[in-house]
Amino acid sequence: MPRTITISLPVVDVEASKAFYTALGFVNNPQCSDETAAFMVWSETINVMLLNHAKWRTFTDRPIPPKTSSEVGLNISCESREEVDAMNQCAAEHGGIADINPVEDHGFMYGRDFTDLDGHIWGAQWMDPAALSPVDVKE
Repeated sequence: MPRTITISLPVVDVEASKAFYTALGFVNNPQCSDETAAFMVWSETINVMLLNHAKWRTFTDRPIPPKTSSEVGLNISCESREEVDAMNQCAAEHGGIADINPVEDHGFMYGRDFTDLDGHIWGAQWMDPAALSPVDVKE
């Protein structure tokens, strides 16, 4: 069985956030979603659980950071520079903030950062596969 990651994020409005992530290309899994949470699938191994603030507080007493903070940056790979640009534009068109940080263009690597509706920072990144060297990965 492959190792997976599920990123849980507190959100103000589950339905609005679900629409935002759907526009970016995530797919909602209704079997794991309800009015308090939406389970959004990016790939076979990457998922995002969007939790309203009340549901989030059942997992931790730690404060929810304000939209203007940046506790973590979440980066996802794209298949092309054009897909990076499209994701950034789509985020802006659906209520996020495009290019929250300067665009990174190193020729072999290209990335643009945006925020979702709640200020969570996402980085859409592309890297030329020819520039990558093989790495031993422990399974």
